[in-house]
Amino acid sequence: MIIISEDNKRSITRVIVSTLQNQINLMSIDETNMETPEAQETPEIQEASVEVIAETPEVQESVAETQVETPEVQEPITLEIVAPAEFDWSSLGKKGSNYSKSDREKLENLYDKTLSSIVEHEVIDGSVVTMNNREVVVNIGFKSDGVIPLSELRYNPNLKIGDKIEVYVESQEDLNGQLILSHKKARTLRAWERVNTAYDKQEVVTGYVKCRTKGGLIVDIFGIEAFLPGSQIDVKPIRDYDIFVDKVMEFKIVKINHEYKNVVVSHKALIEDELEQQKAEIIAKLEKGQILEGTVKNITSYGVFVDLGGVDGLIHITDLSWGRINHPEEIVQLDQKIKVVILDFDDNKKRIALGLKQLTAHPWDALDTNLKVGDTVKGRVVVIADYGAFIEIAPGVEGLIHVSEMSWSQHLRSAQDFLKVGDEVEGVILTLDRDDRKMSLGIKQLIPDPWADIKEKYPINSRHKAVVRNFTNFGIFVELEEGVDGLIHISDLSWSKKIKHPAEFTKIGEEIDVVVLDVDTDNRRLSLGHKQLEENPWDVFETIFTVGSVHKGTITNVTDKGGIITLPYGVEGFAPTRHLQKEDNSTAKAEETLDFKVIEFSKENKKILVSHSRLFQEAVAAEKAKETAQKDAAEQATKRTVKKLKDNLERSTLGDLEALINLKSDMEKSEKEAEKKKED
Repeated sequence: MIIISEDNKRSITRVIVSTLQNQINLMSIDETNMETPEAQETPEIQEASVEVIAETPEVQESVAETQVETPEVQEPITLEIVAPAEFDWSSLGKKGSNYSKSDREKLENLYDKTLSSIVEHEVIDGSVVTMNNREVVVNIGFKSDGVIPLSELRYNPNLKIGDKIEVYVESQEDLNGQLILSHKKARTLRAWERVNTAYDKQEVVTGYVKCRTKGGLIVDIFGIEAFLPGSQIDVKPIRDYDIFVDKVMEFKIVKINHEYKNVVVSHKALIEDELEQQKAEIIAKLEKGQILEGTVKNITSYGVFVDLGGVDGLIHITDLSWGRINHPEEIVQLDQKIKVVILDFDDNKKRIALGLKQLTAHPWDALDTNLKVGDTVKGRVVVIADYGAFIEIAPGVEGLIHVSEMSWSQHLRSAQDFLKVGDEVEGVILTLDRDDRKMSLGIKQLIPDPWADIKEKYPINSRHKAVVRNFTNFGIFVELEEGVDGLIHISDLSWSKKIKHPAEFTKIGEEIDVVVLDVDTDNRRLSLGHKQLEENPWDVFETIFTVGSVHKGTITNVTDKGGIITLPYGVEGFAPTRHLQKEDNSTAKAEETLDFKVIEFSKENKKILVSHSRLFQEAVAAEKAKETAQKDAAEQATKRTVKKLKDNLERSTLGDLEALINLKSDMEKSEKEAEKKKED
């Protein structure tokens, strides 16, 4: 009997377990039939009986027999083991534990809380545990950590260990047993929800500027590519967009197009919100006439925008210089610091009107006090308009030469016909108003007025050559010389031809011979004539186209009222429609040449009325009149004979009867001859 103490109980147990394991190994070898001579000579392990008696009285006896056969031990050894009844034989072969059952349960609960049950293809939050130049290690409470490329987090350069980030679980375990996570996909899945929330609540979001594009920049917002227009980068114009690439900035979402998945952001909106308060404070302190210093922010064709330290003001181009300028760049440059004076401002619209020229004295104040109307001055043409030209006498001092003061001519012309921008001209001061700072000049006054001796140069009935300048419905305007114009009335163009419009008679630019009919020096008008160059042919026409005379004529035009007939010597007559009827009852047409009879002539009105119908209508009427007269004469003779017979009836004889018969025969013969003539 071997008595084992409590302290050695665990050691004996380990020996027994080790022995049993060796037996199991030998049995495995035996099953694989891997017998060798040495294996056959190995003695079999027999049961060994070990009796263990505990020293403590509360330990009860238990016997276990185990036979062990070894090369060194030929006889079986019997051991008697006495162990406690509650001994846990299932713990054999395991490491011993110093924890009680309740402590173990507590520890297991704590350990279970450190592990989370994850599902693939979902978005969860993780914690950054470590990071280097290329990767970020994230703990999501799983049995292993995940690795994310640092490029997916470049929008957040302030990332540090311990920060919480969202990740998308692509796979719990790849071929290498590695947990696969993605931060980019997680941001994309939650991006639109965040974008809509930020837009609705007008929240400020952080984004990474990825690259430049046409008209602006591409910004990464929650993993979505948003567009930042160039006008929304800053309150001042940005000339170089590249300086913002690879930067992290704050934005406001200003527009979302859900149909095309487009997002527009603005950094300018954040700056404007901050500037609004500054503007309100600055405008509250502004006063008209106050002089401030500012920086030229933007230059346009109509003016200059100046930054006054948080609020912008506009200098209109007319308030940059007392003199005329073509573009503000002639006076100022971008980013130039200048002093300006406040001309006006609007609290509601936050508009400020500034002036630069008001800081210097007005040039009109320095104008020569001895200058007066009638003096001659020199200047440069700065502006040309249809109505005149502005001449700069001195910087900021201008005079207007109206187009009517450029030439003595009366026909319409524009200022561009006389001057062009940049010309150096000399003019006479016509009006001078120092209070309103206005001056009018004239250049035609430097040459003699052609109307001063007009009656001597162009006496009545004198003949001249003129140039046709313009047409009107009532006549032709001609120019005899520069500044001397005259009018030829349409009725004074031709004696014989009736002209409806002057364009039928001549053309603009052609020369025409004229006769001076009248001179009006007060109104500067000349009345001219062209037909007066020849004698009045109507004196001759009066003797040729007498009433009743017949002439050959050609129908040149036909209207509803009648036709125009060209008669000999180029004179025209008029035939009413009823007088154009021919003998066959048809109406004469244009281009026909027929005989016409003059039925009316008026020398005063230069009017000839002719008729073609009268030629055959009068002949028919004359024949009818002749027949009627003959018939009347025969009837009268018959009546007289009958009366004579009645008177001599009582004295009638055979001789009288014979005479009566002869008379009847004569009458019948006369009637037959009349009918025959009528038929011819």
